[in-house]
Amino acid sequence: MTDDFIAYPLLLTYGVRRYAFGARAIVERLGKAGVQDGVVAETWEVSDHPSEPALVVNGPYRGRPLGALVQAHPDTLVRLGWRGPHLPLLVKLLDATHVLPVHVHPDDATAASRYGEPNGKDEAWHVLWAAPGASALVGVRPDVSPASLRSALLACAYDDVMLRHPLRAGDTVDVPAGVLHTFGPDTLILEVQQTSDLAESAVATDVFGRALTRATWEANVDATIALLTSDAQPRPSAGVLVHDGDTHRRVEGCRNERYVLERWTLRSSVRAHLGEGGFVTFTNLAGPLTIEFDDGEERIERASSCVLPASLGPVTLHPEPGSDGDAVLCFEPASIAAT
Repeated sequence: MTDDFIAYPLLLTYGVRRYAFGARAIVERLGKAGVQDGVVAETWEVSDHPSEPALVVNGPYRGRPLGALVQAHPDTLVRLGWRGPHLPLLVKLLDATHVLPVHVHPDDATAASRYGEPNGKDEAWHVLWAAPGASALVGVRPDVSPASLRSALLACAYDDVMLRHPLRAGDTVDVPAGVLHTFGPDTLILEVQQTSDLAESAVATDVFGRALTRATWEANVDATIALLTSDAQPRPSAGVLVHDGDTHRRVEGCRNERYVLERWTLRSSVRAHLGEGGFVTFTNLAGPLTIEFDDGEERIERASSCVLPASLGPVTLHPEPGSDGDAVLCFEPASIAAT
């Protein structure tokens, strides 16, 4: 990987969504600093989506749009040989103090044919905090007909037709596009997803809690059912332990053809080549953390995120002295380079 790109951890601006399901958990439970007052349902931590384009806030590329760097330096920032319209992954923090709407995202084929978008939206939720009784509805029960599903959605009888699972901190739920889902209340997650904001909702209000007309609600339910292209019935998983040693613990929450999600617990400084040959999104969940690389170091504050470019090479992670440090890393699997 040789071009004029200067590789270092890219700290970014983040977008805020004020949807009705949120409150202040991202601030009060996770400790994210500098967040504006009021409801904060989502912070888009790493985003190259046109509705929430991130800017770099540190180093030589301060003030540059992330998307412009992605397009100018695809091999060195994203991965060797990659070309595309935007960074493939989007990472957000999501506060489900209240229950999310029952909704579905389109798959790639439907996103292209129905919405004229480059891709749909597979996503995974990593649970950072969940109150007792928190749960998710994910997938439609076997043998439920479209007519029965429609009737149940319009009656808000979700448990009659969907599968409910308890959620606990540390769980990950990998949800393919085309699967009906919701979760909450009292749940805080990190979500990794394809870069998309496409969805259809089956509830009687919009995302800001405003009531819909009956005709609009019914049309939305029909549009939701039309996007149910997968029979998958995802379940929460505690993940797979990859490493547990003196310096750190590493758990793989999920792995599929789109992304890998790992949670690292840092007990002392760790030197590692992160990811599998491409970029890595890095979200710090604990006290301030320093990422040391060949040409310098960057401090990552609690509940902040950055992008580690593909060409960065090995780094050393230094947690705050005297405390464990947790971080969530998301990246594309090495196998994707062959597709």
